Amino acid sequence: MSQIIVELPKSLHMKIAELSEAEGISANQFLILAAAEKMSAILTENYLEEEARKGKREDFEKVMKAVPCAEPDEHDRI
Repeated sequence: MSQIIVELPKSLHMKIAELSEAEGISANQFLILAAAEKMSAILTENYLEEEARKGKREDFEKVMKAVPCAEPDEHDRI
């Protein structure tokens, strides 16, 4: 493990302490989880953008033409 020193506004530090206690974890673990979640979101977005750049409109339209024109099942309705 490595260490990093982060200066937080007092209000943020207090809220992290409050939330981590409510979750039954340490403030350190809370911050590790928060950083991992943010990193995952960024990496996922980057991956999807990269995959989208590889896509071709013609391929998309071909797939869409194969989708039947039907109402969604009841459990899929919004």
